[in-house]
Parts: sequence; C-alpha cells; structure tokens
Amino acid sequence: MNYSQMSKDELLAEKTALEAKYNDYKAQGLSLNMARGKPGAEQLAISKPMLDVVNSATNCTVDGIDCLNYGTLDGIPSVKKMFADVLGVTPDEVFVGGNSSLNLMFDTITCFMTTGVPGGTPWGKQGNIKFLCPVPGYDRHFGITEYYGIEMITVPMTSTGPDMDVVEKLVSEDASIKGIWCVPKYSNPTGVTFSDETVRRFAALKPAAPDFRIMWDNAYVIHDVTDNPDNLLSLMDECKKNGTQDMPIMFTSTSKITFPGAGVSAFACSENNMKHLKKRYNFQTIGFDKINMLRHALYLKDSKGLVDYMQKHKAMLAPKFACVLKYLDSEVKDTGTAKWENPNGGYFVSVDVMDGTAKEVVRLCKEAGVVLTGAGATFPYGKDPKDSNIRIAPSFPCVEELEKAMQIFCVCVRLAAVNKLLA
Repeated sequence: MNYSQMSKDELLAEKTALEAKYNDYKAQGLSLNMARGKPGAEQLAISKPMLDVVNSATNCTVDGIDCLNYGTLDGIPSVKKMFADVLGVTPDEVFVGGNSSLNLMFDTITCFMTTGVPGGTPWGKQGNIKFLCPVPGYDRHFGITEYYGIEMITVPMTSTGPDMDVVEKLVSEDASIKGIWCVPKYSNPTGVTFSDETVRRFAALKPAAPDFRIMWDNAYVIHDVTDNPDNLLSLMDECKKNGTQDMPIMFTSTSKITFPGAGVSAFACSENNMKHLKKRYNFQTIGFDKINMLRHALYLKDSKGLVDYMQKHKAMLAPKFACVLKYLDSEVKDTGTAKWENPNGGYFVSVDVMDGTAKEVVRLCKEAGVVLTGAGATFPYGKDPKDSNIRIAPSFPCVEELEKAMQIFCVCVRLAAVNKLLA
C-alpha cells in the first residue's frame, strides 16, 4: 500500500514490523558494500590472461614503434584506432594516456586554468568562473572543479539528458560559464543516455564564452547490460556540421573493461585542441606506458574485439542489475517511497527516495552492515537540496551478497519514509 495513503495507526503498525526486520538484519553482523562502481573479482579474472601476452620473447615493435623505448607521445596507432572507433572520431583526434581517464580530465582542466584554451586567456586569470553540472552526477567530476575553486551550477537531468533549455539559456547569457560535465551514455548515476536531439543541441550551442568546453566523459560507451542497448549519436560528427568541433573534449578508458588499476585511457578532440594539449604533455611526459598499450592491442585486437569482450562483462553484470531492480520493484514500488531508472547499461542504479530521507537511509544501511555511497555525493559540494538521491553500485558484491544487501536497503528506505511521515 502507498505509505502516503496510510492512516497514522497503519503507519505505526508498519513501523513496528519494519523495525523488527531491521533489528534482525543488524543482529547478523553483516559487512556488504554497494558504495563504488568497482568490477567484481570474477570480472577482473577474465582479463588476467592479458598479463601473459607480453613477455621477454614478445616482439615489442608494433606499427614501426619500439614500445620499449622513449617516444610516441600520443599512443601507438592500433590503440588510437580502437578508441577512435568506439568514440566516433578519427584516429588523429585521439590521444592515448595512462590507466586513468580521470587523470586526463584533471590535466585538461589544469591546462585550461593555466594556459587557457587555444588562443584564449587562462581560466585562472579570468576571476570567478563557473561550470555547469548535471545532477545527479559524478562526484569525481565535481571534485576536480571544486579543487580549482570553480563555481558549480546545477542543471537538472531528464530522461533524455541534461535539461537543454536550461543549458542553452545559461551558456548563452553568462560568459563566465566555461564548461559542462557530461556522462553521455549510461550516465553516472542515472543510467540515462543522451537522446539524438540532446546531442544535436549540444553541438549547436552558442556560448557567450568563446572558450567554453564540453567535458564529454564517455566512460560507459560500450558497457551494455541488457539486450536492448542504448545508442549515442556522435557528438564530434554533429559539432563538425555546426563548425563547433573545438567545443568537445571526449574521454574514455578500459578501466572497467580490463583492469581498473592498469587499463588504458584516452581523450579525443579537434586539431586545435590537440595541438594545445599536446604542447602541455610534451613538458609533462615523454610518453605513457606503451607496453600496457601493446598488451591491450594484442589481447583485444581492435574495436570489434573490445565490443565482443564486453559481452563477458554483460553476462556477469546483468544478473546483478536484475537483482537490484527485482527488489526495488517487489519491496518498494507499491509503497511510493522511491523512484528509479531501469538502465540498459553502465555501472549504477540511481534511486530517489522520499525527500529528506536519503541521509537517514544511508545511516540505517551502514548500521545494518551495508555501505552505500554517501548521500549528497551525486551533487556539487556534496549537498543534495532534496536529500533524496542514492547511488547503488551493484557490480562489486556477488549476487548472493547483493540479494541480502538489497533486502536491507529496501527495509531502510521504507523505515526512513515511515518515520518521516509520522514526524
């Protein structure tokens, strides 16, 4: 029954029943984690054979490049081609880095803060500058801009991506807005993929700031978990049609494909941006780990091999997503205490609980042995104005642990809602 339609006596009876269940869970002394989007042990295991493809007998010269020596700042051609195919760009628009796309994002913001965009004034010398942040969003994106003291302005996420009416109005009126964070496919945490119209509207933006940039973090570009995957239009292709190809800086990595600690990352951008960013990297490094690039090239082969490889991950992740959604549907849906997306991919399920109860749900879960991402983490400065959003990360626990964790989560969502209504 929908809790908002219950009488006080009915709510009190429900509270008693829920507290009994909750105390039983607490007494079990559980230790379960749904806090961060880490691949599970079985996912990591399927990539371990990759460690054997390069050894002392391996020919480490590929594409005419000696991977053992200095040089090749932007990465070996076969890996550039692999990333170009999945990002919808050309190989010469790709720069291959180390194991972390977050590192590349931080470096890009650092470059623009200290030297500006091509032909522009350093952001750090322009006074108070701002960034648009679709919410709920990725906490580490917000951490980068907060680190540099960049003011963050929230933009609501919709079922088709950021509210583009808000985005277009803000960027056209305020030259101090220098960029926007985006996770365009299977967004973190909502799982929403930007619609074709949203991508086209991004490409057609007319910012008041000539040095405005779209930080396009395509982390989950091939991370499907259902048989009905979402399709994402190529932002770079649309920008070229509009003459705005300098706006996007695109990022991705194999962190959740091979090894989070030893994957390969990349960014893609226009020729102007590439020359500018390469100039910085020329001072920063002589080149990233080409042996690791070679390892990935030999093991995954090409973009088709990369996509095919993701089917193995899908087979492991699909039951976990199904588990989360099963319990939300069976234990929460009819109570009206939460709403959520049913994503076709990515690494998260975003749940909006009753306003004013997210922190309490997280607290109750923690006391019962279930660790969640902190309430508010999906908003700039860690402040969710409605105190409602919770990000569930189902990838790390095994299905058996996830079953128990979701049972506890659902009880906590309902208990917090009952207490809120009674108050």
